[in-house]
Amino acid sequence: MRIVTTAIALALLATPMAAGAALKQGAKAPDFTTMGALGGKAFRLNLKQQLRRGPVVLYFFPKAFTQGCTLEAHAFSEAADDFKKLGAQVVGMSADDQPTLAKFSVEECRSSFPVATATPATITAYDVKLKEGSPLTNRTSYVIAPNGTVIYSYSSGDWKNHVPLALGAVRDWKATHGRGKR
Repeated sequence: MRIVTTAIALALLATPMAAGAALKQGAKAPDFTTMGALGGKAFRLNLKQQLRRGPVVLYFFPKAFTQGCTLEAHAFSEAADDFKKLGAQVVGMSADDQPTLAKFSVEECRSSFPVATATPATITAYDVKLKEGSPLTNRTSYVIAPNGTVIYSYSSGDWKNHVPLALGAVRDWKATHGRGKR
């Protein structure tokens, strides 16, 4: 019993806890350019260009092919059509290298949405560093309006609420901004 209790305590210490997202509602989302992958194919991703097509759900995840990040990628993949129907697109971001993300984009994201490298500058700009001294990001989701304004932010180490809450934020934005309004 003592071993089980110790194991549970260690697991809880290793799990990132929920925290407030760095960029609050109404903040201007920092623009960035990086390399991304969709369906295993590399491309250059620029946030400002992505926003020309509609809202962007920008979600940061710690590490490709880890259990929570894989489950979260599956959930975003399953909801990708719902986001598209609302005119939004999903972009996953992590500090993983391009070859890893290219593979992750096919295997876990199911070629449904792009993933891109969160450079150290982007991690700093969005204040999503997992912990000091680590190159990894925490788990934070943003919904960014086409004008570059953060309309929703959520940080939690638990992946389960990121998709439904982001989808709800996009629905709310769509309801108030309608088609063609920005």
